[in-house]
Amino acid sequence: MDTITLKLRGMSCASCANSIEKAINSVPGVSECNVNFGAEQATVKYNPQKTDIKQIQDAVDAAGYSANPLQEQEMITGEDDEEKAARIAESRELMHKLIVGGVISIILIVGSLPMMTGLHLPFIPTWLHNPWLQLVLTVPVQFWCGYGFYIGTWKALKRRNATMDTLIALGTSAAFFYSLFATVFPDFFINQGLMPEVYYETAAVVITLILLGKFFENRAKGQTSEAIRKLIGLQARDARVIRNGEEIDVPIQEVQLGDIILVRPGEKIPVDGEVIQGRSTVDEAMVTGESVPAKKQPGDEVIGATINKTGSFKFRATRVGKDTVLSQIVQLVKQAQGSKAPIQRLADQVTGWFVPVVIAIAICTFVIWYTLGNISLALVTTVSVLIIACPCALGLATPTSVMVGTGKGAENGILIKGAESLELAHKIQTIILDKTGTLTEGKPTVTNFITVGGTANQNELKLIKLAASLERNSEHPLAEAVVRYAEYQNVEITDVDNFEAVAGSGVQGYVSDKLVQIGTQRWLEELGIDTNLFGEQKQTWESLGQTVIWIAVDGQVEALMGIADTLKATSIEAVRVMQKLGLSVVMLTGDNRPTAEAIASEVGISLVFAEVRPDQKAAVVKSLQQQGKIVAMVGDGINDAPALAQADVGMAIGTGTDVAIAASDITLISGDLRSIVTAIKLSRATINNIRQNLFFAFFYNVLGIPIAAGILFPIFGWLLNPIIAGGAMAFSSVSVVTNALRLRNFKLKG
Repeated sequence: MDTITLKLRGMSCASCANSIEKAINSVPGVSECNVNFGAEQATVKYNPQKTDIKQIQDAVDAAGYSANPLQEQEMITGEDDEEKAARIAESRELMHKLIVGGVISIILIVGSLPMMTGLHLPFIPTWLHNPWLQLVLTVPVQFWCGYGFYIGTWKALKRRNATMDTLIALGTSAAFFYSLFATVFPDFFINQGLMPEVYYETAAVVITLILLGKFFENRAKGQTSEAIRKLIGLQARDARVIRNGEEIDVPIQEVQLGDIILVRPGEKIPVDGEVIQGRSTVDEAMVTGESVPAKKQPGDEVIGATINKTGSFKFRATRVGKDTVLSQIVQLVKQAQGSKAPIQRLADQVTGWFVPVVIAIAICTFVIWYTLGNISLALVTTVSVLIIACPCALGLATPTSVMVGTGKGAENGILIKGAESLELAHKIQTIILDKTGTLTEGKPTVTNFITVGGTANQNELKLIKLAASLERNSEHPLAEAVVRYAEYQNVEITDVDNFEAVAGSGVQGYVSDKLVQIGTQRWLEELGIDTNLFGEQKQTWESLGQTVIWIAVDGQVEALMGIADTLKATSIEAVRVMQKLGLSVVMLTGDNRPTAEAIASEVGISLVFAEVRPDQKAAVVKSLQQQGKIVAMVGDGINDAPALAQADVGMAIGTGTDVAIAASDITLISGDLRSIVTAIKLSRATINNIRQNLFFAFFYNVLGIPIAAGILFPIFGWLLNPIIAGGAMAFSSVSVVTNALRLRNFKLKG
C-alpha cells in the first residue's frame, strides 16, 4: 500500500468532506481515506497496482471538488507560493464581498426598521423602504456575494447531494424570490387580504453574516497550524560548510551528507549531525521541550534548528533535507493532524444525513404553517430553519482540537502519530516502563570507587589511570564506564602490554610495568588473590543494584569499583506523578532480579517483571491487556519494539532507536519521563475540548432548529428572525474553532 496526502479545494462544510471521502473510497484499490475538513486535506492509502493518483483525482473532480498531491517539500515547509497566493486572493475577494454586503445590509436594515418595529421613525426617509430600491440594492448581494453558495448547490445537485451551500442558497433564495414576487405582483397578496411584505434585508444580511463567519472561521482555522509554522520557522537558512579547506556559506538545501559544518556561538545548527571537534552547550528546547541546554562534545549528536550557546564546534552532517529530526517532526505532526479520531465517527454519521433531514424539516415547517393559513409565518420559519442549521460546527468539532492538540504536543517534545493515539492516551490505566534507557540513563556509570587507603588519597588517581588504561582495550559496556570515569577525572591513559580478556571474568595486562587485573571476585579468588578486604562493601553496593568489579595490582587487591546504570534525574518524580494520576506503574526489564528490584524500589514501583527476554516482553503486555486494562508501554531499544507495537499506546523515548520509534504511537523526544504525564494530560485536555465542541454543536442544532420552526410561537409568541438565525449559524463554527484554540494556552507541565 502507498499513502498520499491530497490538498483539497472547494469544501464548504463537513458534508463536503463526507462526499469526498465516499468518492475516494469508491475507487477500486483504495483501502482507506480520511478527509480532514479543518486542514482541507485527504490522506489516502491505496494499492498502486490497482489504481493511481490520477484516478483518485478524477473521483474527487467528479464529486465537484479538486485535489492535488502535496509535494514532498511542501509537506515539510507548508504552503507553496502558488497556494499561498490563492489563499490571499480568496481572502481578499471575501473581504470585498463583506464590505459590499455590509454596506448594503446596513442600508436595508435602516430602511426596514419602521416595518420591523412597527414604530414611526421620522429620521428614516420613507423612500428607503421602497421595495424597488431594496430589490436593486439586494441583487448584487444575492447573486455576487452569494455566488459561491449557488455554485456549491449546483455541484451538489449534480451528484445528488446536499451541503451547507444548499441550505444557504435555498433559505436566502426563498426570502429573495418571495420578496421579488411581492414587489412585482403586490395585488396578488392584497386581493387575499395580505400585506405584500418584503424580506430583502433578510436575504442580504444572512448572506453577509455567513460570509463574515467564513472569514473569521478561515482566520481561526489558519491558527490551528501555528505550531507547524513555528517549527518550520526554526530552520536555519544557511550553513557554514568546510570544503577543500575553505569555509563557505551555502543555503541549507545544498548541504550534503558528510559535509563538515562549523557552528559559532549564537548560531542555529543547520542540519542533524555528530560533533567531531570542539565543545559547547546547545539549547534544544524548541525541539525537545527541555529548557536546560545540553552539553555537546565529540561523538555527541546535534539536532538541526537548535541553537548553539557557548562554544564553537565542527560537526559532520548525518541527516539532511526531509531526513532531519525537524522535518520528520513536521511530517509526523501533519500526519497526525490529517488523521481521524474514533470520537469523530459519531459526528461523521450525523453530518452524513444532516442536510437532507434539515431540508425535510423545512418543507414540513412550511406546509404546516401554510396549512394554518399564515403564508408570511410559513416563509419566515422555513427560511430560519434552513439558515440556522449548520453542519460545519459538527465537522470542525474534532479535527480542529486534534490539530491544535498535536501541534501543542510537538512544541513540547511530544510527537503523536495519529488522532486515535491521542484519544486513547486519556484512557490509559497501566504504564509499563522499560528500565535501561527509559528509567535509567541507558549507559553504565561509575558510581562508587574505593581504594585500600580509602577515598581521596594520592594513590587513587594512579589506580584510576591503571584501570582505565587496561579497560580501554576492552569492548565491554562496563569498560566504557571506567574509561569515561577516568576522562572525567582528567586522568591520562597510557598503553598496555600483553592485554588479555577472560570471557565472563575480567581483563588483565601490564600497565607501566605493573600487572593489573580487573574482574569478578570469583576470578580473582581463582587467581589466588585475597578478596576479604572489601567483602562488606561489595554486599552493600550490590544491594543497591550496582555491578562490582575488583582491581588488583601485582597480585594484591587495591580497589573496588561500583558501576550502575543510574536513574534519570526526573524518573522518581515522574513515577510519583503517574501514580498520583491513578495509573498503575510497572517495570519491565531483561536485567537480573536483584538489580531490577533495587531500581524499582528506588523509584517507588512495586510490580517488577525481571529477566524477561525481548520476545517475552510483548507477552507481558498482552497478559495485562487480558486483565481488561488499557496498557501503555514506554521503551527505547530494538528489544522493546514488539512490546511497543502490542501495547494499546506505545511510547518511544526519542533518544532511543529508530526501530522503537517506528513501532510506537507517541514519541517523547527529550527522554524525560515527565513527558509521559504531559502526553496524558494533553490527551485528556484535547478529549475534553472535543466533547465540549460536540456538545455545543449538537446542543445548538437540537435547540435551534425547533425554535426556528416556530415551536414556541403558539405558546409564547416567540419567533426566530432569519437574520438572528443567520448570525447564530455563522458564529457557531467560529465558536467551535475558538474553543479548540484555547488548547494553545493549556499549561501542559506542572
